[in-house]
Amino acid sequence: MLALVGGDEFKAGNDDQDRLLAARAKRGPAFVVPTAAARQGPEQAVAHATAWFHGLGLTLQELPVLKRADANSKELAEKARAAGFFYLAGGDPGLVAQVLRESRVWAAIFDAWRAGASLAGSSAGAMALCSHTLIRASWPNRFNRRPAGALGVVPETAVLPHFDTFGNRWVESAQRELPGVTLLGIDERSAAIWTDGAWRAAGPGAVTVIQGTETRRFTTGLKITGLATPARMLPSQ
Repeated sequence: MLALVGGDEFKAGNDDQDRLLAARAKRGPAFVVPTAAARQGPEQAVAHATAWFHGLGLTLQELPVLKRADANSKELAEKARAAGFFYLAGGDPGLVAQVLRESRVWAAIFDAWRAGASLAGSSAGAMALCSHTLIRASWPNRFNRRPAGALGVVPETAVLPHFDTFGNRWVESAQRELPGVTLLGIDERSAAIWTDGAWRAAGPGAVTVIQGTETRRFTTGLKITGLATPARMLPSQ
């Protein structure tokens, strides 16, 4: 199972996707990965995640991958390879891909997911799981975005998180910079979920698929069309 969450994670409203993720977790350790929050205080992200999933019956541990040296740690990669659940927390949109790409830990996470582990990312974490993440192109305009290469689990796709609050304002620059790439707008506390061979929407908001001039909106329970099938092999970086 794979879940791309629009942000505002680890709180009420995320129940639909998070209960399903917890239920589908494979046997083994369950990890929150706070890489995106490394510069903002990973302790808070870990505390929120562990408290929230404890209420859903799943005990989380931290996989402390905060910098490149952590991502290439043989010990952390070994732990990741044996895990049954991963949740990439939100934070800095560029940091997750920068730290994890072509690393031992990311290869282990990908292999564990292909072997049946649940994998989720919220906001920056969801962005990193696609082919491109969108980072700020100019200061102080935070709505003008430019692409950077990400982890590639979902090919030819870029997530626009917090789509119901501010992510919708990224569309113009994202379309200009990424012609031909599918833009996936995900509302807060909502998710695009890959399970049982199909994409479906979950949560109180909506999932919006933008391809050129065509826009399609999907609400909870609906099958999402137009999204690429997740990669079966570790994408070449």
